[in-house]
Amino acid sequence: MGNCIICGTPVDGEICESHEEDAVFEFRGTSASQLTPGRYYRGTVDGYADFGVFVDIGDHVTGLLHRSELDQRLESLDWEPGDDVFVQVLDVRDNGNVDLGWSIRQREREFRGKLIQTGDDEFRPEEFEDDADESDTETTTEPTTSEESAADSDGLTDDRAATAGELQAAADETQPESETDAVDEQSPAADPAGSVASSGSVATESAAASTPATDAEPDAESEPTLKRTTIGSIENQVGNVVHLEGEITGVRQTSGPTVFELRDETATVECAAFEEAGVRAYPDVELDDVVALEGEVEHHHGDLQVETESLDILEGDERDTVVDRLESALEREARPADVELLADHDAVAAVKANIADAATAIRRAVMEARPIVVRHGATADGYVAGAAIERAVLPLIREKHTREDAEYHYFERRPLDGRVYDMDAATNDVTAMLEARERHGEQVPLVVLVDAGSTVESTDGYELLSLYDAEALVIDDSRADDAVTDAVGVDVAPSLAGVDVGAVTSTALATNVAAHVNDDVRDDLEHLPAVSYWEDTPEAYLELATEAGYDETGVSERREAIELEAYYQSYKDKRELVIDLLFGDGDDSERPRDGDLAAHVSEQFRDKLETELETARENLTVEGVNGVTVSVLDTDAFTHRYNFPTTILLLDALHRSERDRTDSPYVTLGVGDDELHVRATATVDVRDLGDSIAEAVPNGGVSVVGGQDGHVEFLPGERDAVREAALEALGETLA
Repeated sequence: MGNCIICGTPVDGEICESHEEDAVFEFRGTSASQLTPGRYYRGTVDGYADFGVFVDIGDHVTGLLHRSELDQRLESLDWEPGDDVFVQVLDVRDNGNVDLGWSIRQREREFRGKLIQTGDDEFRPEEFEDDADESDTETTTEPTTSEESAADSDGLTDDRAATAGELQAAADETQPESETDAVDEQSPAADPAGSVASSGSVATESAAASTPATDAEPDAESEPTLKRTTIGSIENQVGNVVHLEGEITGVRQTSGPTVFELRDETATVECAAFEEAGVRAYPDVELDDVVALEGEVEHHHGDLQVETESLDILEGDERDTVVDRLESALEREARPADVELLADHDAVAAVKANIADAATAIRRAVMEARPIVVRHGATADGYVAGAAIERAVLPLIREKHTREDAEYHYFERRPLDGRVYDMDAATNDVTAMLEARERHGEQVPLVVLVDAGSTVESTDGYELLSLYDAEALVIDDSRADDAVTDAVGVDVAPSLAGVDVGAVTSTALATNVAAHVNDDVRDDLEHLPAVSYWEDTPEAYLELATEAGYDETGVSERREAIELEAYYQSYKDKRELVIDLLFGDGDDSERPRDGDLAAHVSEQFRDKLETELETARENLTVEGVNGVTVSVLDTDAFTHRYNFPTTILLLDALHRSERDRTDSPYVTLGVGDDELHVRATATVDVRDLGDSIAEAVPNGGVSVVGGQDGHVEFLPGERDAVREAALEALGETLA
């Protein structure tokens, strides 16, 4: 029986129940189950994710402070990895995950008291230190000079030293008959000279240090050799020491251990190695090294993790053997056995081999633990195509990685402003890539361009990626340029195969790639191609959607809803919202049914679009040029440029609604202060149009963005001259 450190009330412990939230606790336990929900704890920032901050509570437990628990935006939080912070434990889940809450008190003096919490008790700081000192005195003999040096070099804190002493005392009481046996049992990482490899085990190092060097020398012939275990089978090895061989695909330093990500031919696992808190273990081991690792398999916050006991870089024949094994397994597993398209479609069939190559590249990236970054246009076609790739890749990442949050580290969709992968977008990706490599030890990503990036204007961006050995592939329905073939690893672009791209969408291409990335999600994707067509949907795709349970109304509602949501916060992936709209995964009663959600959002889409169309129709200027009817819209004067719909979407809808009013060639021309967009009933090469305008207006700063299907940019001061030159060029081309 003691007294509460705050109010003095007699309690069984050191603090009464009513004042638990007034004290801050320093956790010295070893398991999340030993934490007490409701209490405030000192922690250390481990790292950031899109959904919150990971905080180490002591040396053995990490919790998640979700962004929804913060009292400010996650982006504005000025915490750095290694910073001391104060958080509240909200819940400890059955799987070991710890939910943390925000603490407005971020200094120790703002709490009314402090306690040390061990696995099953709490102590006042001064009492805990006294107990630790007494334990050292009672359980250890007078250390030799060499033992003192070893303890100092290990940088043990008082409580770690006490633990080491207790373990040594227990070892002395159960001393095996031979000293050699003791070394074999307690220190398998000891080398023939009697030194100990950095293993992350304080007990092992302490026991080895306490054993005389002459007795610690093992018999190499009698030393047991562990049989290699594949990472894919370690789930049944929890509590056992295993021998793994593979490639290092990630290295990150936490405030406690160094975490290595190891990949073999079956899966990927995180391996924790401890040298000293915040100190890099095995500093010679880097990304792409091929290693042999031994350690104990355990559950860490619900994920499988290996506690590293030894880690050796393989060279020569040993390295070649592992590399060959990895490469053979990759090639065998990554490439689809055959290509079976979702439906008969000539434009897609023309790039059947390219689809297989793209699926192989994506699957390899998952197996090699390389992040995948999908870049797509902020349109319905772009979002649906990107979502198809996402749908296929995420389950594979979950399957191949043991980390619960792996999908947030190894897959990302980043919408593009436009359909060109320019230097701005590439610089953004390279910056994020370098930051991830520096902070988390991640490899360079595979960048997948969907519904964008197939024209020569994107090659500068690809060249920047290539300087860092980052691979790129393109899936696009635009009329592509031959130069892109040399700039990227794989292209899925029917125009390069001589196919009319008017009959295909990027989604039709991307869903076929996705179906071969992961055949298990093929049924989920069948309605997506139909969603991407605004008109002239191939009958085969309508039939697929119908068989999947989506009638024409359901298909159009999803297309319109995605187009509207793509406009808002166009730089964000909106993963959960897109999933709800396209797949209706939420059985949760708190989430809307996909049909109800799509119908509601599409109604807003139609209202907003029709309002803008009415205004645009009233302000069209119709001209006849060489028998060609041209409707010109001043897009700066007669559109709400910063409201929905976008200029591109408005001109597309306007052209579809007006083109049947005449039997002659019909053109819708949108002219703004510095941009010109063209829509026509006949094919127009915008690059040729730009050349004609530039010749007529040499001082207009005329350039084309987006290739043959792009738009013309010019200097605002030459707007009228550019307009007249465009009309003349269109009349000559289409007459």
